[in-house]
Amino acid sequence: MAKTMKQERSMALYEAILAVKDLDECCRFFDDLCTPTELRSMEQRYDVAAALMQDQVYMEIQEKTGASSATISRVRRNILENSKSGAMRQVILRLADQKEES
Repeated sequence: MAKTMKQERSMALYEAILAVKDLDECCRFFDDLCTPTELRSMEQRYDVAAALMQDQVYMEIQEKTGASSATISRVRRNILENSKSGAMRQVILRLADQKEES
């Protein structure tokens, strides 16, 4: 298969994530699935996205997350501003609403 061909997305992983029962199982699932570096990277990007949603400035986000300004810029552009689905924004807002209600 040529490298230029886009491989069809396998939905099995996403279905498995939806089948996770609780936070502890979720952590264990991702520990099994990802390397520590991959997990730290995803966690950092999520933290950056959440901070951007709270209108924090780059310097604050860098200090809080350890992310580079390039990473912060990439998260802003790719996840928050240009996301095709807007899922990251929706999830962050939903979790913020749940925290306010509890």
